[in-house]
Amino acid sequence: MLLPSRQLLFTTSSSPSAPPLLASSCSYALFIAARCYCSRYTLICSLPTRLIINKCIALLQGCCITATEGRLKPIHAFALRHGVHPSNPDFGKHFIFTLVSLSLPMNYASLVFSQLEYPNVFTWNTMIRGHAEGETPESAIGIHRQMLRSELRPDTHTYPFLLKACARMLDVRRGEAVHGQSLKDGLEALVVVQNTLVHMYSACGQAELAYQLFGEMPTRNLVSWNSVVNGFAQNGRPNEALTLFRQMEMEGMKPDGFTVVSILSACAELGSLALGRRIHVYLLKVGLLENLHVGNALVDLYGKCGNIRDAYQVFVEMPERNVVSSTTMIVSLAVHGFADEAISLFDDFESERLTPTDITFVGVLCACSHAGLVPEGFGYFEKMKQYKIVPKIEHYGCMVDLLGRAGLVRQAHDFIVKMPMEPNAIVWRTLLGACAIHGQLELGEFARARLLQLEPRHSGDYVLLSNIYANEGRWFDVQRIRSKMLREGVKKSPGHSIVELHNSIHEFIMGDRSHPQTKEIYEMLDEIGKRLELEGYVPQTSNVLADIDVEEKANALAYHSERIAIAFMLINTVAGSTIRVVKNLRVCVDCHTATKLISKIFDREIVVRDRSRFHHFRDGFCSCKDFW
Repeated sequence: MLLPSRQLLFTTSSSPSAPPLLASSCSYALFIAARCYCSRYTLICSLPTRLIINKCIALLQGCCITATEGRLKPIHAFALRHGVHPSNPDFGKHFIFTLVSLSLPMNYASLVFSQLEYPNVFTWNTMIRGHAEGETPESAIGIHRQMLRSELRPDTHTYPFLLKACARMLDVRRGEAVHGQSLKDGLEALVVVQNTLVHMYSACGQAELAYQLFGEMPTRNLVSWNSVVNGFAQNGRPNEALTLFRQMEMEGMKPDGFTVVSILSACAELGSLALGRRIHVYLLKVGLLENLHVGNALVDLYGKCGNIRDAYQVFVEMPERNVVSSTTMIVSLAVHGFADEAISLFDDFESERLTPTDITFVGVLCACSHAGLVPEGFGYFEKMKQYKIVPKIEHYGCMVDLLGRAGLVRQAHDFIVKMPMEPNAIVWRTLLGACAIHGQLELGEFARARLLQLEPRHSGDYVLLSNIYANEGRWFDVQRIRSKMLREGVKKSPGHSIVELHNSIHEFIMGDRSHPQTKEIYEMLDEIGKRLELEGYVPQTSNVLADIDVEEKANALAYHSERIAIAFMLINTVAGSTIRVVKNLRVCVDCHTATKLISKIFDREIVVRDRSRFHHFRDGFCSCKDFW
């Protein structure tokens, strides 16, 4: 949005005794406000203009310090009454700075700015900053163009604000253009510009480029480290984020609250509970546990690492909680299968007269989905109207998942057809997944046809349709699907399982024999197989979707990645300790049955985080109650 055409804020009535009036939205009401406000400053009325300006500037600075926006219009009206117009460069720049600092709508600031005949670099930068941090970051680019046309050159603050706008827009092309301009102006070498460049490229998904710039920086500060660590954490590169964190510690750079939030996010992504606990202890020592964002990140960490008890303890002990805190806890309870507790927490949330967000409702709908609470789910979906929340595609996706998991696949399809917006690939993929679980071939082919139009090269869709054909014994169609994947270069992501031992991550794939302890692991797998047979376990070979004989299918099941990971942990951990496994795919029915029995045979609690939820296995039972 370019600046509005210059318009006169101040006009004079035809009557000499009438008060000055404001054109635009202020007019008589502002005059009355100014008159009331003026009574406090009767001694000022006769002072020279310079003193009036200084007094107005002092009042504006007070508004910034106390974050009081209600006094702005009276100050504005008071200035006008005493002959200080917005066109005054000193008053105008401070007034705009105050409006931007209080994050008020930029149309007010733009109107004042339009009255300045020759705004200086500070004022141009303030306008760029206001748009970069506000609702219209794209307008910051237009303001910058106008600034250049006015023949003013950018300074050390201009480019950080511009790059922040590009980061907000996730527009790497514009970011690159601004990067090039900073090079031409000789400002790219400044640490504040370099830090914002690292942040911009990270926010736009270019973590490698951000890291390259970080490595070339001659001077790095805490902001530099935080930007690159957060870049890897937010772009699905948790291992690199943790490696940089260790390097940061070795170089003597003391982390702050922003650092640990990024690292806790990386630990949560990896399921690295031990490292997360170490950071928790560090936070306790340095007194950062009072930080609200850190507390929310800890709840998220323990929830995603399978320790729902510690997540709830952190949540309860937080000195201050906000809607993010409660939403994070509700979502954590939901994915762990504790639907009743999640719903109860939502009810407490409402009783405290807190206003739930759209994400809060995603958590509640997720809880209903994982517990098969179909009527309750529809009840909460309708309840969104009470809070004037318009359901988004994520909420409709939750409802499709709710119906699909409950086996109501036809109703799920009908629900999609009646959606007020166009279904995206995730919604159709949710339906395809439900068709694969419940053996609905016709609807599965229909969903796959829609996915071919939206994301034709997604490997998971090929696999799901292939699984449906395999369940039907249609091996020719299975081979056709796999041949098509080969022709089009679509590669399936292999299933893998991750466990953490002594602050190190160990990753296993199906039939993995690359680990140094392979001999001991397979000896333990044989032991597990023998003891499972004594418990009456029979392999569910129907889960092996391949055209091979029954014995080969049984062997294939025994060497799934999560079983190898469990065997590894049984060898290397003390009796009675909890085993935690992170798997990138949905746990198959046979492994689910086997893991229940393993938890009973070896007297262990085994927590498995699969693609969509947590399973807490204990004494031969699972927290999901065999509904997943």
